[in-house]
Amino acid sequence: MQFDRQTALDRISEGKSAFAAGDPSDSCPYNMYGDREQQFGFNYWTKGWGRARAERESAAARTAKPSAGQ
Repeated sequence: MQFDRQTALDRISEGKSAFAAGDPSDSCPYNMYGDREQQFGFNYWTKGWGRARAERESAAARTAKPSAGQ
């Protein structure tokens, strides 16, 4: 496996797709305790999943109506 930018972007994209499909963060197909390749995949997959979640939460916060303070 190549440990390069394109592979990292692919893993990030996989994580974002998993979030969009409703998969939980612990459904990562890579092992954080595995060999170097597995750790690389885990790191970037979880980054993608986290970014997708942050983007959705940010979008929800922007569209939420302000409360009356009660």
